Amino acid sequence: MHIDIAGLAPERIIFEPSPLAELGLALHALSEPGHHPGLHGWATATASALEPDLADRLHEADFLWRNTFSDVFLPFAGVRGGNGRTGANLAEDLDILDRLDDERFAAAALEFTCSRLYAKGAPSPLSNATMRARALDLAATRGPQQVEFTKQLLADPASVRRWIRRLFEDCDQAFFADTWRRVHVQLVADARHKTDLLRRKGLGEAIGAVSTALSLDEAGIRISADKLLEGRTNAADPAAGPGLTLIPSAFGWPHLNLLHAPGWRPVIHYPVHHPELPSPASVELLQLRMEALAHPMRMRLCRHLARSAFTTGELADSHNITAPEVSRHLTVLKKAGLVTTRRRGRYVLHQLDLTVVARLGSDFLGGILR
Repeated sequence: MHIDIAGLAPERIIFEPSPLAELGLALHALSEPGHHPGLHGWATATASALEPDLADRLHEADFLWRNTFSDVFLPFAGVRGGNGRTGANLAEDLDILDRLDDERFAAAALEFTCSRLYAKGAPSPLSNATMRARALDLAATRGPQQVEFTKQLLADPASVRRWIRRLFEDCDQAFFADTWRRVHVQLVADARHKTDLLRRKGLGEAIGAVSTALSLDEAGIRISADKLLEGRTNAADPAAGPGLTLIPSAFGWPHLNLLHAPGWRPVIHYPVHHPELPSPASVELLQLRMEALAHPMRMRLCRHLARSAFTTGELADSHNITAPEVSRHLTVLKKAGLVTTRRRGRYVLHQLDLTVVARLGSDFLGGILR
């Protein structure tokens, strides 16, 4: 992943926390505790205290944060003519979300159906019949609630937007306001520290302090992220409003999220601490599984399968290889006990077993989930 910053003025690089972005990762930790072994206590306590109605509504929309981190949680980066600044509280961030136009909101909300087209500036499914059909077709592979959400969003975006804002407001009242008060001081302190590094020692030092997965090239014109996903964006693009925003997160580890959608301001959403994981399994079992992962394509497939269950056809489409090739790689991963398979109607879905993966060690887990 690359962010071109040639010609970008240093004052347009911003470090600051975002309540809405942190809510998104908190919801992700609730729905995918296997991604966040250091948050099991918080997730268990929070989930058990949810009112049934709120829990049901979160389940209806969890594809916005379970498998992909929707750009709905980073609206400040997509508001046309915006300055890239986040809100001081969740209400202000939600007001910024309300300013996002319908086409950008729909594109962000439907990332779970059109992820392969994320960086290509595809036409909006609100106005393009081909993209509308594609969104509905891909939603069908995810499940009935995704199909219903997609239909409603395409038919009446305003009502869906109201529903989502009310959902986030109810989360704030139920648990997030207390959570944000607890983590806000840490995130503000981290943002100030990184800003001070940027001013005193330069962007290279600041980027290095954010994550060892980030680097600045020798010319100082490109930030690169060591991720299995490929992509590129330009922080100096006047169409997006020149600038780069870096958002610290207390809930983010092991994810390092980069927003790189065309026309949006680039964002790096980074964790501020790294909890430890248990030790790996036996040497023999570790060797078997590492041999299965030695192939670079299987590593790339694992990144997808760690975030969600996918069909063979979806994996082939995403990686530009044939379905038989995908099947051969999946067979190797299954023999190593790394991938599970289940059937949903006429679809056969494959997914990485995160419990097994966690035993391989935090470096591997962090790499595929980054």
